Amino acid sequence: MINDITFNINNNFDKLVEDKDIYFDDNYGKLYEDIEKGEARVFSFSNEFGTIKNQFIQREIPIKIDDNVYYDIVTPYGYGGPIIFDCDTDKKNNLVSEYMKAFSSYCEDNNIVSEFIRFHPILNNAEDFKSVYNVSSIRKTLGTNLKDYDDPVQSEFSKSCRKNIRKALKEGVTFEIIEKPSDIGEFKNIYYSTMDRNKATTYYYFTDEYFEKVITLFKDNIIIVKANYKDKTIAQGLYFVYKNKIHIHLSGTLSEYLYLSPAYILRYAVTLWGKEKDYDIIHHGGGRTNSDEDTLYQFKKGFAKNTSFEFSIGKKIWNKAIYTSLCDSVRFEGADNFFPAYRYSEDE
Repeated sequence: MINDITFNINNNFDKLVEDKDIYFDDNYGKLYEDIEKGEARVFSFSNEFGTIKNQFIQREIPIKIDDNVYYDIVTPYGYGGPIIFDCDTDKKNNLVSEYMKAFSSYCEDNNIVSEFIRFHPILNNAEDFKSVYNVSSIRKTLGTNLKDYDDPVQSEFSKSCRKNIRKALKEGVTFEIIEKPSDIGEFKNIYYSTMDRNKATTYYYFTDEYFEKVITLFKDNIIIVKANYKDKTIAQGLYFVYKNKIHIHLSGTLSEYLYLSPAYILRYAVTLWGKEKDYDIIHHGGGRTNSDEDTLYQFKKGFAKNTSFEFSIGKKIWNKAIYTSLCDSVRFEGADNFFPAYRYSEDE
């Protein structure tokens, strides 16, 4: 029996959630409604043991069963998932158990079939919800520890990384950091040129509307890092800064200046700035794949000799009967390894 419970679905986090990280800010999900083709929502659950909040994008499933519309939910781009507040360690299991009952009821009432979560690597909220979700650790993400090293460049950067930085600086590459920028048009141009060069999927071609939302909703929580050469900006990064954390978000380099290694200068610059500003950690994220040999992962590893985090995902089928019916309508080879399987297509 559930006693003294309040839970609701809304679009507003309180300050407790905002204290955790940018991914739990009530505005964060709004950035990705268009990309995920859904609506950002927050499920808030409280009882005598504590509080759990879960932000997600609720998406309509493009397959109807008996003319009924169903939905699934997914973590907004980046990290997130349910997170606990105000709970004593010895009461966590009680709180999580009651959360599952309440959220299960919400999913049933709102025709939600399945949930896919990208848990937060640094906060490790996956550990608290292994009894609810099918949790898998799939890769590591990387960080530069600013708090515990007097000289994080020397302590966290690899020898080859520091060599590339010295060479670029000697060639005349300089850097600057713009806090709370009001215009990111130049960044967008460089970013799009990089996506073109890398033949990136449409998922990573963030629209003008997306960048406008970033500026409108998070102007105080972004910085632009520039690498300049002979009075020309040759690389830029757009990074989130929130509480004690810096998140490397998006970056790009002009093709004709790749030989100067300006991407290294961007990471070097934000490390110096972050240390000066008393941030604790720079989170670089992981690679494009789950392999330790992934080239992007290896690049980021150059700035994270000693600091890594387990990145876990969570899967949950909230309505098994409808999930099975939806999957029966999609029978492509490989669908069984894709979640949710009913969203698999031959284009995957």
